[in-house]
Amino acid sequence: MEEIQRESMEYDVIIVGAGPSGLSAAIKLKQMAVENQSEISICIVEKGSEVGAHILSGNVIDPKALNELIPDWKEKGAPLKTEVNKDSVRYLLSESLTIPAPLMIVPTFKNHGNYIISLGNLCRWLAEYAESLEIDIFAGFPASEIIYENDRVIGVITGDMGIDSEGEKKPGYEPGVELRAKFTVLAEGCRGHLGKEIINKYNLDEGKDPQHYGIGFKEVWDLKPELHEEGLVIHTLGWPSKGTVSGSYFYHGENNQAYIGYVVPLDYENPHLSPYDEFQQWKHQSSISKYLKEGKRVSYGARALIKGGLQSRPKMNFPGGLLIGDNAGTLNFPRIKGTHTAMKSGMIAAETIFSSIQSSKTDLEEYEEKFTSSWVNSELYKARNWNPFLHKFGPYLGVLLAGIDQFIFRGKLPFTLRAPEPDHACLKEANKMSKISYPKPDGIISFDKLSSVFLSNTNHAEDQPCHLILKDESIPYH
Repeated sequence: MEEIQRESMEYDVIIVGAGPSGLSAAIKLKQMAVENQSEISICIVEKGSEVGAHILSGNVIDPKALNELIPDWKEKGAPLKTEVNKDSVRYLLSESLTIPAPLMIVPTFKNHGNYIISLGNLCRWLAEYAESLEIDIFAGFPASEIIYENDRVIGVITGDMGIDSEGEKKPGYEPGVELRAKFTVLAEGCRGHLGKEIINKYNLDEGKDPQHYGIGFKEVWDLKPELHEEGLVIHTLGWPSKGTVSGSYFYHGENNQAYIGYVVPLDYENPHLSPYDEFQQWKHQSSISKYLKEGKRVSYGARALIKGGLQSRPKMNFPGGLLIGDNAGTLNFPRIKGTHTAMKSGMIAAETIFSSIQSSKTDLEEYEEKFTSSWVNSELYKARNWNPFLHKFGPYLGVLLAGIDQFIFRGKLPFTLRAPEPDHACLKEANKMSKISYPKPDGIISFDKLSSVFLSNTNHAEDQPCHLILKDESIPYH
């Protein structure tokens, strides 16, 4: 095989992913270097064409981590403009029947002091702040491979450009670049392929529950001004959920825009269930459709989310680097919030790396202790039984028990439940489950898949390599 000649660049620290955790790690590390009159070179590689390109998200952010990272963020123009002024939690019995849930019963949905934001805009702002600190950010460069030396991670290789679907070089071919560093931080987000490789190679999930996931669908809508209630946050459970604990959010942001989303846990039993169609059907619930009926959908997207919690979190340090944010699973699932916890995990990473560089150490073993003693671990500990209750006991008893855990015991039950069954193992054979008929989209509030994918601005060259590869053809069956 022809050996590829690659350009090589060296840094002290390489960070894969320009999301909240990766950007926070870079900023905190550079801040510490400046305060201590040290020189540390940092590079962030981001697969999106620009920072925020792969982040379509309405988001309610707890500013706790941002307050620590950049205390004067208001003066510096951070895009946190809409403070939450009203919470509404609802249980949907049917397309027309709704029961309000008092916040005292669901304290995890209290959002006093939080902000409704565009997460993409926040990441763009953090990227500008990082660049002002002379941190290199290379957007449009996915990290495709890890570089190992003596069983230690020493960097990454960016993806080759100009490869056709058969793996052959096209006229514009450019080989990827080797980025080498003392330490490599993986901040890829949920199910990052490099993170999965690292977890497997170093057995970082030994003794842990399998990770658990959900699929989240998101849309941005322009609402009619008289139907918009800036600062209102709505969460729902119930209809049209079919045998699983699906939930939704509806955030009224600034400029008459609403960020809406629907999350389906991936431990459902019925293979006839269509998470996409569940989301489209949910929008027709009367307490939701009243806001959308004269509005316009302007964006659509979907992503996996990682929700196993404390019991599923792998060890986050490995020889030569760290896993942070959703690469490790720092989402607080009962709060449906992961930005502040991801940011804090990145800030702890920066503290650990800086300490190792200053003391000329080659390991990052301090990370686990620093993380465990932080407020982010305390927060995840209180949330630890939420997912196992839902996973074990289903959408009715599970929700009741999880609610008791949070409402009465405030997450301090004297035991920790486990959820050792992986999501895929919950799926039953299609011929043993009832078929589900979904209503046809009306093109006004609900939409077909093709028009949604078009709106997601997904662009692929016709002859580019397929990025979804079936590793074992014996696993799927009809």
